[in-house]
Amino acid sequence: MKAPLRVLFLCTGNACRSQMAEGWARHLKRDVIEAYSAGIETHGLNPRAVKVMAEAGVDISGHHSKQVSELKDIAFDYVVTVCGHAHESCPFFAGNAKKMHVGFDDPPTLARDAKTEEEALAHYRRVCDEIRTFIAALPGILEQ
Repeated sequence: MKAPLRVLFLCTGNACRSQMAEGWARHLKRDVIEAYSAGIETHGLNPRAVKVMAEAGVDISGHHSKQVSELKDIAFDYVVTVCGHAHESCPFFAGNAKKMHVGFDDPPTLARDAKTEEEALAHYRRVCDEIRTFIAALPGILEQ
């Protein structure tokens, strides 16, 4: 049996999008992907991201925000940046890690002007669904 691909989902603060991607990958693709997430910085786990993932049946409440340097000893097959800043600032990874950028809107930025909590959560839910769709297509689109 082929070993799972080690995939790092990288974002600026490892608070929302990369956490969602790791959660979906562990939920949907645990047999083919060994998923990790990290950030260029740490911003703490976003409570709204935890909430919408729980609504979708995925518990990320035990995750924690971590810097990419904490994972420096892991030989990744793929590093997937999920935000523009991480893509532009992506650190060097030793070995043969292939890099891929798949940008998703930033829910906290979108929700900043929301008039209600439900309106704010709608942004998180949309991005959560988009990330789920991307993860569902893995690993095929990584290996193209």
